[in-house]
Amino acid sequence: MIERDNILKLNQKINWAPAVAILGPRQCGKTTLAKNFGASTQKEYIYLDLESPSDKLKLEDAESYLQFHKDKLVIIDEVQLMPQLYSILRSVIDSDRRNGRFLLLGSAAPHLVNGVTESLAGRISFLELGPLNIEEISRKGFDWKQHWFKGGFPQAFLTQSELEWEDWMSAFIKTYVERDFNLLFGSSINTVTISKLWQMLAYNQGSIWNAELYSNSLGVSAPTANRYFEFLEGAYLVHRLPSFIPNINKRMVKAPKIYIRDSGFVHFINRINNIENLYSHPIIGQSWEGYVIQQIYARKLASTEMHYYRTQNGAEVDIILSKALKPIACIEIKLSNSPVISRGFYNAIKDLNTMNNYVITPNSETYPHKNSLVCSLEYFLKNHLARIEAL
Repeated sequence: MIERDNILKLNQKINWAPAVAILGPRQCGKTTLAKNFGASTQKEYIYLDLESPSDKLKLEDAESYLQFHKDKLVIIDEVQLMPQLYSILRSVIDSDRRNGRFLLLGSAAPHLVNGVTESLAGRISFLELGPLNIEEISRKGFDWKQHWFKGGFPQAFLTQSELEWEDWMSAFIKTYVERDFNLLFGSSINTVTISKLWQMLAYNQGSIWNAELYSNSLGVSAPTANRYFEFLEGAYLVHRLPSFIPNINKRMVKAPKIYIRDSGFVHFINRINNIENLYSHPIIGQSWEGYVIQQIYARKLASTEMHYYRTQNGAEVDIILSKALKPIACIEIKLSNSPVISRGFYNAIKDLNTMNNYVITPNSETYPHKNSLVCSLEYFLKNHLARIEAL
C-alpha cells in the first residue's frame, strides 16, 4: 500500500472541527484513507456507505442513529447521495459540540449537489484528496515516468500491464459518463455531450476556456457548456487555472486555462497506450505542463494560490504562485532538460517583480540561469516549494 501524505493533515483537522470532509474524485483512495485513519485511532468507529441500500436504510432516522453512536467516529461515504444529511448533521453537532465526531467522504463539490442548502460553516473542515502524487510514489521506489504516463489513480497506477491499464481507464470513464454524473449531481445529464466535452478537453489540454467555441462544437448553448464543465470540475476531474490580473496597466488574457487533472486520462483519451508513444505524440508538451501543475497543486498550501500570466504584448509564464494577491514565484514548465527560455518569461518576471523564479524540467541538473533557477520537478517540490511559501 502507498501511504498518503494527507494522513498527517487529517490527524490535524480531526482535532480542529466536529466534522471533516474528505473530497476528491471517485477511486482516488478516500475510503482507504478514512478506514486506515479510523483503525489507527483509539476511538471506535463505524463506516456507512450511502451506495449500500442497507447502510442508507440505517439513516432513515438519521438523527436517532447518529445520537446512538455519539461516542464513535462516524465515517459516511458518498455523503452527497443523501444531501438532507447536512441539515441533520448541523443539528446533531450543535447538540454535542465535540471535535472529531464525523468523517464525511464526498466525490462531488458540495455547492453543486442539489438539495444542499444547510451550511456546516464553523463546524466542518475540508481536505481535498487527489490521485497519488509524485512524492508518494517516489517513496515506494516507483518511477515518475510511469506515474506521468499512467496517472495517479491507485488502481490504474498499480496495473501490471498496458492492457490492464487500458481496461481500467475504459471502465472508469464509461461508469462516470453513463452513471456517476447523474448520481453525483442529481441532474439529467446528456451522456453523449459530457463524454464529448471530456474528450475535447483532453485533446486541448492546457487551452484557454472559450464557452462559445466549445458550445458550437458540442451543439449546445454556451450556458450548457459552462454547466457541463462545472460538473467535470465539481467531480474533481478537471482543473481551472485562472489568469493572474495584477494591478498594472497591461492588456491581459483573462479567461482561465483548462487542464484534465489526471495525466492518465489525457493519454488514454488521446489513444496513447505506452510511454514510448507518448514521447512521439503532439500532446506531450501540454501533457507535461498539466502534470507539473497538478503535482504542485497537490503539494502547495491551501493559502497559496496558483494562476497563469499572459499579456497581449507577449509576457507569459505558466504558473504564478501568490499569497494575498502578491506574486511570490514565477514558474516556467519545459519538457527539455536543456530548455530554451523565451523572452516572454523574463518579461513576466519584470512585470511581476518576483524574486523566486524557476524553470522546471523533467530531470535536468540544477543550475542558475539569469534571474531564475533551472531544476527538475522533484527537486523543486522537495527543496523549494515549502521554502518560498514560508517567506
